[in-house]
Amino acid sequence: MRHLKAGRKLNRHSAHRLALFRNQAKSLLTHGRITTTIPKAKELTGFVDHLIHLAKRGDLHARRLVLRDLQDVKLVRRLFDEIAPRYKDRPGGYTRVLKLAERRKGDGTQLALVELVE
Repeated sequence: MRHLKAGRKLNRHSAHRLALFRNQAKSLLTHGRITTTIPKAKELTGFVDHLIHLAKRGDLHARRLVLRDLQDVKLVRRLFDEIAPRYKDRPGGYTRVLKLAERRKGDGTQLALVELVE
């Protein structure tokens, strides 16, 4: 039975889902905001919040855990040196999801803007 199983499958197998979150997290941390669908946005916030929380710890083990997910040394360095210090006094909620008014042209799905909180 599927009782109390958290998270969305997003019609992908687990490796594809992890690759999706890794790619979207890289884009979000690089650009500061991205546009995606609402279910993907809601799942992405937890993934990115966990990475920022690890970066706030700042130790070597946390750096290796973040590097395991992001797989980009320059982005990990930027996360630890620039992004994480901005949130040193914030206990959580590092990302924000805003629902956009317009829908996607091709299939009409609702879109959301995911951005890092300043």
